[in-house]
Amino acid sequence: MDAMPQLSLIIPPDVAPERFVPIGRAAESVGVDELWVWEDCFAESGSATAAALLAATERVRVGIGLMPVPLRAVALTAMEIATLERMAPGRVLPGVGHGVLEWMGQAGVRAQSPLTLLREHAEALRRLLAGEEVSVEGRYVQLDRVRLRWPPADRPPLYLGAQRPKTLALAAELGDGVILAGDATPESTRAAVDAIRSVRAERGLDAPFGVVQFRGVRADASAAEVTDVAAALADAGATSVPIFALDPDGRIDAGDGILRLAETIGSLGASV
Repeated sequence: MDAMPQLSLIIPPDVAPERFVPIGRAAESVGVDELWVWEDCFAESGSATAAALLAATERVRVGIGLMPVPLRAVALTAMEIATLERMAPGRVLPGVGHGVLEWMGQAGVRAQSPLTLLREHAEALRRLLAGEEVSVEGRYVQLDRVRLRWPPADRPPLYLGAQRPKTLALAAELGDGVILAGDATPESTRAAVDAIRSVRAERGLDAPFGVVQFRGVRADASAAEVTDVAAALADAGATSVPIFALDPDGRIDAGDGILRLAETIGSLGASV
């Protein structure tokens, strides 16, 4: 069995913006070490909610999964991440991805080749966050001598969202980790992890690589039940399991169930 994963709490975009800070403070007070937010269209901004949570708490790390690259110029993405990292060093876990294609179409930004866009965005983003001056002339990303005025002292880990084989391969190549937000079963997680490990082995990449698997769990689940879920996903290769609360009907619980789940996570410590 792999090492047990980091267990964290997701505050989903079903929650009203004004509730993020109270939930984040409450979660920190009961021992939660890591929070994740989603940037779903057309709800809250991931960078805005992350900034609020980082400012309102003292120690929790905040992950953003995911920022859809079609909605964002890469220079802006880099500026936002760098600003957050400098304000809260070591507490920011940024993630980027294709976004839901239907939503990208609604916003008028759907790319003809989402994979090409994600590659160009991720490559430029890594370089910008490393403090480089970047000039590129890609299909989607064009930069002319762009350098961040306030780059982070240490580049935060960059996560790429992926589900399908080509995107998993891209995440394996360019990411410091992957965010798996699709069907969260041990079988699907193991298949994704095997594909990623294969690509990284072929390319001779041996740096640590995070596997973040989102998972829904009943708000009233016991500590033992949450532990069992995390253990099964860890055995499949997940290194981090952010979880969101579900109501008795299996729908996302945007009410007080989040706080009950936070208490359960806090009682288990940083990792189960």
